[in-house]
Amino acid sequence: MQDISIMSLIFTAALTLVCLFLILSPFFKLGSLNFHFHKSGQEFTSTKEALLTTLNELEFEYKMDKISAVDYQHLKKQYEAEITRIMKDEEQAAKSAVDSDIMAEVEKEIAAEMKNYKNKKGEGK
Repeated sequence: MQDISIMSLIFTAALTLVCLFLILSPFFKLGSLNFHFHKSGQEFTSTKEALLTTLNELEFEYKMDKISAVDYQHLKKQYEAEITRIMKDEEQAAKSAVDSDIMAEVEKEIAAEMKNYKNKKGEGK
């Protein structure tokens, strides 16, 4: 152990840390995270606004040469895909709300017709 100097120990430790960082960093990148929000109403809007703001900031950083063109395009595609998904979810939520309102109205009409039918049937006896 006397042959190994302190400098070689430090170099080995630094090399090991760099290797671990390179291996583990893809798992912790913000850009690689998939955001899946299952929200409704106002929460859709606030999430969409936050993503649009982030997209705007991303474009600003790209124009200021703070990020590379490759990173910009990659992140831009991810945020745009998420915004598109949220807009589709908003549309689906609006459709299901309309569908449930229509179904409630139809059920009320059926109940009223059944009541009228029973009343008519009772009068006819």
